[in-house]
Amino acid sequence: MRWFKFGVLAVLLLLGIYAASMYFVEESKTFTVEKEISYPIEKVYPQFNNLQNFTRWNHYFSDSRNMTIDYFSPYEGQGAALSFNDEKAGKRGDMFIRYENPFSTLKYQLFEGKESNPYLINIKFKMVSPTKTKMTWFVHTPKQPWMKRSVNLWSESDFVENLDKSMVSLSNILSNKVDKDQLLTSIKYDSLMVEEAEGNLLLGVNVSTPNKGDQLIKNIVLNHNKVFNFVTNDLDKREDEFGFPVLLTDANNYRDKEVAYFYGIPLSKRIGVSDNNFSFRTVNPSKQYVIYFQGNYKNRVRAIQELLQRAKKDSMRYGELQQMFIEPPQEGGDVNVKLSLPVYR
Repeated sequence: MRWFKFGVLAVLLLLGIYAASMYFVEESKTFTVEKEISYPIEKVYPQFNNLQNFTRWNHYFSDSRNMTIDYFSPYEGQGAALSFNDEKAGKRGDMFIRYENPFSTLKYQLFEGKESNPYLINIKFKMVSPTKTKMTWFVHTPKQPWMKRSVNLWSESDFVENLDKSMVSLSNILSNKVDKDQLLTSIKYDSLMVEEAEGNLLLGVNVSTPNKGDQLIKNIVLNHNKVFNFVTNDLDKREDEFGFPVLLTDANNYRDKEVAYFYGIPLSKRIGVSDNNFSFRTVNPSKQYVIYFQGNYKNRVRAIQELLQRAKKDSMRYGELQQMFIEPPQEGGDVNVKLSLPVYR
C-alpha cells in the first residue's frame, strides 16, 4: 500500500510539473518557411492550386499507401476541397483552398480529425528567374487546450521535415514533366548528335525473344505493357513521376536470330519490389552518339549502323545501345525512338 501511495504521489507530482510548464508554451504557434525550386512558376503553381496534384507529392498525404482521398469540385483554385482518411494510422480530416490570387498567393485550411480549429497555411509564390521559383510558407497552428500545448514544441520541426521530403518529390515530378516537354520540342530526326547523358535507374524485365519478321516489336509491345502496368498499377506511379521507357541491348544484336534485352522505366529511387519478374538496372552517365528515328521499327537498323560506324571512325569503344521510346511502342505502327550509343576511349 505504501508503494502504491508513493506511486500516486509521483504521478501527481509529474502532472503538476507538466501542467505548470505548459503556462510557458504558446497555445498556438506561427512560423515561416522559405523554399526555392529550380523550375518556372508556370510549372510549379499548378502543383499547388490543384489538390489532386498537391496530394501526389506532398509527403503528408503521399507517405501513406492506405489513405483514401475524396476530392470535391471545383478541384482547383478557390473553393477546392478534399477529405482524407487513413484508418490504419488514425489520420483523417479535410482541406480547403479558401483564397487564390493566381501565381501569387494561396490560402489553405487543414482540419485534422474532429478538431474545429484548423491549420492556416498561406503560400506566396515569387518568380526569382525564368527557371526558378521561391515559395514562402506562413503557418499558424490551431489553438491547443492547456494540457495539450506540448504538441507546439515540435510542430515547426515536424512541418519542416515533412516539407523537405515533399520538395524532393515535387522536384522529381517537375523534372520528368520539364524533361519530356523540352525533348518533344527539340527533336531533330535522322541527324547524328553528341550528348553528355545523365545516369538513370530503370525498373523493368530481362527478355529473350526471336528476331524474325515482326516478332521483336510484338515482344517489345508485350513487355512495355507489362512494365507500364506494374509501375502505374502495382507501384501506383503517375506518368509524370517517371521518364520515357528505355530498351537496353547489345548494339550489334540486330543481326542475331535471338535478341536479349532489358526493357525498363526510369524511376527516381529504388523501392521495394516483391515481384521477382522485375529488377533494377543502373545506367551510368556517359558521352553518347545519338540519332532520333521515326518509322517502321525494322528500319531503325540503318540508324544503328550509322552510330556504330561513327564510333569506329572516332576509335571509340561503346556500351549497350539505349533505345528510348518517346511514344509507347505499338504493334503494326511506326515507332518514335531515340537511339543512344554510349562511347568511351
